[in-house]
Amino acid sequence: MQVFGPPSDWPHQDLIALSDEFELSMVVGAYCSGVFPMPLHESSFESVMGWWSPVRRGILELDDLRVSRSMLRSARRYTTTIDRAFPEVLARCADPSRPHGWIDEDIQRIYRQGHDAGVVHSIEVWDSEGRLVGGLYGVSLWGLFAGESMFHDPEHGRDASKVALARLVNELRMRPDEATLLDVQWQTPHLASLGVSEISRDEYLIRLQEALDGIDMRWPAIRRPGDWHLVRTQ
Repeated sequence: MQVFGPPSDWPHQDLIALSDEFELSMVVGAYCSGVFPMPLHESSFESVMGWWSPVRRGILELDDLRVSRSMLRSARRYTTTIDRAFPEVLARCADPSRPHGWIDEDIQRIYRQGHDAGVVHSIEVWDSEGRLVGGLYGVSLWGLFAGESMFHDPEHGRDASKVALARLVNELRMRPDEATLLDVQWQTPHLASLGVSEISRDEYLIRLQEALDGIDMRWPAIRRPGDWHLVRTQ
């Protein structure tokens, strides 16, 4: 499904389209085309949705996740769950006080619909006091997981977002095939420190098609902490 036409016609820039329309079916089709939505709040196009396909795409190869000694210690302190508190994770990621916040009401509405439809999932990290101290959410379509945002509590959640990412990688490694693609949109210095690398748009689209031809990801039906294992890599 090419919602935005053939990639050969896309501009050689990260922002490839604008639209007034913004509905779940369009969003799902966009992910299947290698495109994701992000509003343009700080521009003259604030009232429309921006659609992005980075020329250099950030991905995390599952074997490249860098697990530090501090992350290992944190993982032992925390409990992780899947889809136990999606609304809370979304709200924490959308906290307007966060620098460069972009998750507005329209984004939250669509991703709540996606969660209800079973294509958007969250991973939560809890401390020993039962506080939600970190988490992430993203879109899961067959062998693709497109990470959208993650957060940690700066007071109680040291390394909590990293632990959420490690739990996600653990779940993806349990897939029955190898056609898995963990998309993080852009490589930032922080994500690079965790093992994220860049590939070209053309290579990403090839990898995406392989992932979409893979077996659908089966998320745990019982929402409780699972057994998982971290191995230090640095």
